[in-house]
Order: sequence, then structure tokens, then C-alpha cells
Amino acid sequence: MEPTLILAIATMGGLGLFFAAGLAIADKKLAVEDNPFVVKINEVLPGVNCGACGKAGCYDFAVNVAEGTASVTGCPVGGSDTAKEIAMIMGVEAADSEVKTIPRILCKGGNSEAVNKMVDYYGPLSCSAMEIVSGGEKQCLYGCLGAGDCVDACPFDALVMNDNGIPEVVPDLCTSCGICVKSCPRDIIEMHPIDQTVFVFCKNQDDPKTAKEVCNVSCIACGICARKSDGGIEIINNVGVINYSLLDDTKIPFEKCKSGAIQKIDLELDLGIKMKKN
Repeated sequence: MEPTLILAIATMGGLGLFFAAGLAIADKKLAVEDNPFVVKINEVLPGVNCGACGKAGCYDFAVNVAEGTASVTGCPVGGSDTAKEIAMIMGVEAADSEVKTIPRILCKGGNSEAVNKMVDYYGPLSCSAMEIVSGGEKQCLYGCLGAGDCVDACPFDALVMNDNGIPEVVPDLCTSCGICVKSCPRDIIEMHPIDQTVFVFCKNQDDPKTAKEVCNVSCIACGICARKSDGGIEIINNVGVINYSLLDDTKIPFEKCKSGAIQKIDLELDLGIKMKKN
């Protein structure tokens, strides 16, 4: 073998060993040890990285909890069990978690209730795209667009589209993350306590005549429910809005709502929840 080739190989090998040794020393000298609290907290988190806690992911949430900038109860997906585990790690008490919340679809204007436009929509089958391009296929500009962005956005498969083109919640799979709320371009999805029973299933702000023409289950701002509610319900922008802190559902004449926009639901039928009997 040529002496020059041997010298080149020896030189490159020597340089490789030198740089490897340097990197090994730097790794030890400059290493930042993981906060043991962060590691332990991250281990008990669900690991879905959904962002429902408001952080970039589970590890980022763990870092913020360890630094005291996030609450031990801040993971809605993990719920009270995870909160208690995190509290034990941090040596604090976890306050009793609130009643579980689930998304409510505040629109009943599906394919059989809402009136379609005279022209068909051709374009991306996405609620956000439909809202921008044409406002969707229905004449109501406030109701569900029916393309299922919320269904696609849910990382837990807790939403499905029914045969009438309206999303429905699968309560056993719902983790209260709220991602579906953010995905709806018309803000018809709201998070409510799972045991809440009274809702105005309409967001239409059209005048009563137009609202009735575009959908037969629209709120027509007649005000019957509001007049009987002692402040529990107000008509704002032509639609009933509930103030739950003042609501007494025994005062609401649900049977007099001609369109059925305001309803008191049966939780056992709606969500399969077995209610406690007094």
C-alpha cells in the first residue's frame, strides 16, 4: 500500500477519534438533566398530545406543571384520575374535578329540516372550505354545514355523522378535550356539563320570517320561553340565549316552542346515562 494512502487513512482515523472523544466529553459536560418531576408527570399523562390542555403536547404540559405555570388538573383527557396522580407527584392536593363536559351540537337543521340552496355546491368537502367558498349547501348561514370537520378533528373517534347530516357525540369515547369546538367554523359546538339538560338547538340570527323559511326547526325569536324564564333566557340577535346561572327549567314552557328549538333532553335516552333516582 502506498505510504501516502496509509498516512491519509491514519490521519482521518485519528481525526475521527479526536472529534468523537470531544463530543463525548461535551455531552457529559453540557448535558442538562431532566427534571425528575417532568419525567414522572409525563409518564402518567395519556400521551395523545392533543393540545387540549393549551400546551404543545403532553411533555410540554408536564414541564409547565413542574415549573408551576400549569395546574395539576389541567389535562381534560386524563380527567380526575390523572390529576390525582400528578398531585401526588408534586406533593399537592388536587381539588375535586368538575363535572365532565361534553360537546353539544347546537343545531338540529339536518338534511330533512334545513332548506337547500337552488344551486349545488362543487368544491372541497370541508366545513371550513364550504364556509369560505359558498356558505355551504343550505340556505341557513348559521347552522351545521354537515361536512364533518369536527368528526375528522376528534382524535378519539367520539363524534360521528348521523344519517341526517348532523354530528353526534359518542359519550363513552369523549375525553372533553374540546378540539371539535375549535374545528367548527360556525361555532355551533359548545362544551357543557354532561348532566346539563336544557339547550337552544339553534344559532340562527335571521329575522323570524327568514329563519322559518330556511329551516323548520329554527328559533323564530317569539320570546315565549324568555318571558316565562325570569332572566334565565334572553332573546339576543333573534335567537334564545340561556343564562344557566339563572335558569329554572320548571318555568320554561317547552311544549309551546313550535319549532322545538328549545328542548329539555332526557339524558338516559340521549347519552345512555343512568340517572340516580331520589
